[in-house]
Amino acid sequence: MNKDLVELKEEIEILTSKLRALKLEMAKIIVGQEEAIEHILIALLSKGHALLEGVPGLAKTLMVKTLAQTVDLKFKRIQFTPDLMPSDIIGTEILEEDQVTGKKVFAFKKGPVFANIVLADEINRTPPKTQAALLEAMQEFEVTYSGKTHPIEKPFFILATQNPIEQAGTFPLPEAQQDRFLLYIKISYPSAIEENEILKRTTKTQKEQVKRILSDKEILTLQELVLDVPISDVLIDLVARWVRATRPAETSNGFVKEWVNWGAGPRAGQALILTAKARALQEGRMAVTYDDLKQLAYPVLRHRIIVNFKAEAEGITADDVTKRLLEDIKLSS
Repeated sequence: MNKDLVELKEEIEILTSKLRALKLEMAKIIVGQEEAIEHILIALLSKGHALLEGVPGLAKTLMVKTLAQTVDLKFKRIQFTPDLMPSDIIGTEILEEDQVTGKKVFAFKKGPVFANIVLADEINRTPPKTQAALLEAMQEFEVTYSGKTHPIEKPFFILATQNPIEQAGTFPLPEAQQDRFLLYIKISYPSAIEENEILKRTTKTQKEQVKRILSDKEILTLQELVLDVPISDVLIDLVARWVRATRPAETSNGFVKEWVNWGAGPRAGQALILTAKARALQEGRMAVTYDDLKQLAYPVLRHRIIVNFKAEAEGITADDVTKRLLEDIKLSS
């Protein structure tokens, strides 16, 4: 994108100011959760998808619905259940009569995945066969049915939620599908002050209304601007070293060899660089910093580092492994 520097700066300032306004609109409904909202927007700007995990009642679904209300995009919600079929997601062919010729023909009826923002609510409640129906759409931005390819309108953003505490009747996402999610965002409990504010807002008659802030064209422009954010070769090298260090067969880190079964693939490095660029742009900067990479290492790597049974027995998580890696492999090392 060869634009005059002054023009580009003005465009960035306008769009980043709209992003700040969007966050303020979401704050009318969502109390706290600033980091989660920031990460969701980063995933959207990076043309990726996000997986949200948190116990019931932490406003995961409300967060996605509120985002959909602040942007001028088509929104669909899919409630995942054990009896949900792939056709309930991608669509199916139905027999229709041609009004002109009178002949009966099969026509493809699009499913709810053909929206700009799709909420896959409680995705781990449906079997792997149905979960896999999202794979092509997430990766290729299209759906193939009966040999025909149907493109999905851009921007296209899937936000999936899952509950970490219920095991009965759930189907954990396969690693291959987890890797399709750019970020794995964990939703935490609110602070005492935030919880008091939640109770005040949600137990009265008057409800806040949010405004639409961003159009589809503005989101597409932001997504292209993200790609233009520069990152130094030094930081790219750091990302490569972090990702390669997660693999037991390629690292000298003893704790990785001890705790990790499978490390992150190249897609993790791509995700980390793209999301760091989006974070920089969100803050009105046209350069990626070390802090951008450090802040996003956790949601990028936590579903791409598979710890072994020994680690699980000792209570070691992928986040613990990431923390050790960031401590051991510094920018200057």
